[in-house]
Order: sequence, then C-alpha cells, then structure tokens
Amino acid sequence: MQNEEQISFGDVEAHYYVDLSKYYVYAHKNHFVHETIMEFNDFKSMLRKKADKPYYVPNQEELLKYSDPNYYEKPKQYHDLYKYSRKHFFAGDDEKAELLCENIMWKCRDDFNIQKVFDLFNIFEVNFKDEKQVNEVMQMVTELANNVRLWENNGHTPNEIFEKFEKPNLRPLPDEPFEFDAAEMKIGNKVGRNDPCPCGSGKKYKKCCLGKDERK
Repeated sequence: MQNEEQISFGDVEAHYYVDLSKYYVYAHKNHFVHETIMEFNDFKSMLRKKADKPYYVPNQEELLKYSDPNYYEKPKQYHDLYKYSRKHFFAGDDEKAELLCENIMWKCRDDFNIQKVFDLFNIFEVNFKDEKQVNEVMQMVTELANNVRLWENNGHTPNEIFEKFEKPNLRPLPDEPFEFDAAEMKIGNKVGRNDPCPCGSGKKYKKCCLGKDERK
C-alpha cells in the first residue's frame, strides 16, 4: 500500500471511466484491461498466463512516474544495449540508437522471439561484422528480455519470477551459437504505411513510428 488513507471501490469507480480511458484502459469483467489486449482478443489468454502470480508493487516514487502515459521502466540491460548500439552501429547517433532499443524493448514485452528482434536490426540497416558480434548482441537482448516488466507476470520481470517462484519462466540462451544469413541480416524489407508497426505497439506503422523514422 502506498497511502495510509485507503479509498473505497466506489471512489475508484467514480473516476476510472474518464481517467483510465486517457491511458487506453477500460473496465471489463471486474478487471482493468488495456485496449491492446481486447483488440487482439487476448483477455482469456492473459488471465491464464497471469494465473496466481503476485502483483509487483513499485515504491511510491516509481509509481508516480507512471502518471506519464509514455513512461516505462528502463532496466540496466536496456542502457547496456543502448550504449553498445550507439557505439558500434550508429556512430554516436543517440536518436537512432534510442529508437532501435525502444523498439527492441517493445518486442521483449510482447511475445519475445529472438528472430523478430533481429528483424528490427534489418529494418534499421545494422551491419554485423561477424557471428561473434551477433551472439554478443543476442546475449544482451536476452538479458534485457529477462528484465522487463510484463503484464503476464503481473508487473514482475521474468528474472524476478525466476528468483522467487518459477525457474521455468526464465528465458534461456541457446546452447548453440545463433546462426544467421549475412545477406538477410544486412538489410530488411521496407515497412508499408498500413503494415503493423515493427515496434510491437499493435498500431499501424503510419499511426505510430512513421513520423519518427522520417525525421531520422
């Protein structure tokens, strides 16, 4: 609990329709549900994944940051990947490195798949110098994926769930080095205006990251 004085459900009900809708969250079957879950018909699936996992409760300082609809926690692993990408792929270009890493983080939060993450490197026209670098980046991405907060874990990271409750939830690194086709890894296909945005937001590209990409 963050406050000594507690509020009733009636107090919440009096405000949530207006206030939560600003953040694309709505009441559905005694739950507060983000519209992305409803649009993709994932409500029942999400409940099964959440099961009886305990809820993550941030401290008050962290909690208040979420009043900004664009805020999300960036763990140390995000900053490690950002610094590496900025140095090795974008020659110090902060904006491109940040945009790539933000998109990767969205992929880590939404049905993580390492190949889909590397598709983003294609879109950003990243050239890997060799397989050793590919595997080095893959390890950083996997570590990031294990340290992002997930709806299906009730706000906990996979690492936190692993440490406290369920070892199988940790995403393991592959036993074998990641094999890749150098030609395919070099340049990706151009995203169409009406295609799903590669950042994983669920929105069309033209209504999401298109403006950011055009400013690069």
